Amino acid sequence: MNPQNQKIRLLMELRLAGVTDTRVLKALETVPRDVFVSDPFLEHAYDNRALPIDCGQTISQPLIVGLMSQYLTLAGREKVLEVGTGSGYQAAVLSRLARRVYTVERHAPLLSQAEARFAALGLTNVVTRHTDGMKGWPEQAPFARIMVTAAARQVPEGLTDQLDDGGVMVMPVGDEGQQWIMRLTRTGHRLKTERLLAVRFVPLLAGLPGDGGTF
Repeated sequence: MNPQNQKIRLLMELRLAGVTDTRVLKALETVPRDVFVSDPFLEHAYDNRALPIDCGQTISQPLIVGLMSQYLTLAGREKVLEVGTGSGYQAAVLSRLARRVYTVERHAPLLSQAEARFAALGLTNVVTRHTDGMKGWPEQAPFARIMVTAAARQVPEGLTDQLDDGGVMVMPVGDEGQQWIMRLTRTGHRLKTERLLAVRFVPLLAGLPGDGGTF
C-alpha cells in the first residue's frame, strides 16, 4: 500500500475512533508523519501505533495525538505551550491549529532533530527551547493552552501557574500502573479537572540529562 493510501486508511480509522474535529483531521492529513519517524520504522509511519525514537522516547500513536489535540479545543488564535517536543510531530500538528506553539524538550539531540524537521516543513510559528519541561516557559506565560506529552504522577503546579484564565491544559497523569489523560480548565484561581482517557506515556522527569537531575 502506498503512503497516500496508508494515510487515508489511518484518517478513516481515527474518525471511527473518535477524532471528529475537522480542523484536527485536516492537520493530521497535512502533517507528514513519515518525516518524524526514524528510518527503521518508516514502513509503519501511518500505522496507528506509537514508535520508538532516540533517547528512549516515542512518537505517540496518531489516535492519541488526534484526541489530545481535540481535547484542547483550539480555535486557531491561541498561544500554546507543549511540554515534551520529542520527535516534533505533535508540535507540528498543533502548529496547524494554533497561532503560535512554544515547545520545550529536555533531550538536546531530540530537540535538534525536531528543529531540523520544522525548518524543512517551513513551520514558522513553532518556537523551541532546551529546558526542564517541569519549568515550562515562564517568560512567555500565560498560555491559552498547555499540552504535556509525558506522564506526571501529579499535576505540576509550575505548569498550571502558567495557564491563562479560561485556559485549558491536557496531560497524562499517573504512574506505571495507571495513567489517564486529564483536562484542566482554569477559571480564576480554580481548576476544573476531567478524566478523559486511559493511556500509557513515558514519565515526565525533572532536570536535564547529565546535570545530576532525574534521568
